[in-house]
Amino acid sequence: QVQLVESGGGLVQAGGSLRLSCAASGLTFSSYAMGWFRQAPGKEREFVAAISQSGEITYYADSVKGRFTISRDNAKNTAALQMNSLKPEDTADYYCAARFGVTQAMGVLTSRTRYDYWGQGTQVTVSS
Repeated sequence: QVQLVESGGGLVQAGGSLRLSCAASGLTFSSYAMGWFRQAPGKEREFVAAISQSGEITYYADSVKGRFTISRDNAKNTAALQMNSLKPEDTADYYCAARFGVTQAMGVLTSRTRYDYWGQGTQVTVSS
């Protein structure tokens, strides 16, 4: 069965960095766009970043643009989210997600309802 396993979360001071990883199995990874979403306590899950199947197209939420970088390695079936200049408001559970299909449309890849598989999440806490 399909599994997405996130790792790399933790506690970091404001201004610090973390690198989240997502290891995928049970699917043809290069056929899936990948996304990162986050959910803070009491809030809805929100889009953070997405990357197309080939890695050529990326999208970012305005709140993380210039600070976060999404990447993927199709040979290793992994996706990553490099997070720099972290702020307390980045505190949340972070989830990776996989979407089958060739579309690269921003409206699709940034929508949490358009993804097929989800990981269990990894917690990120940024202290002030």
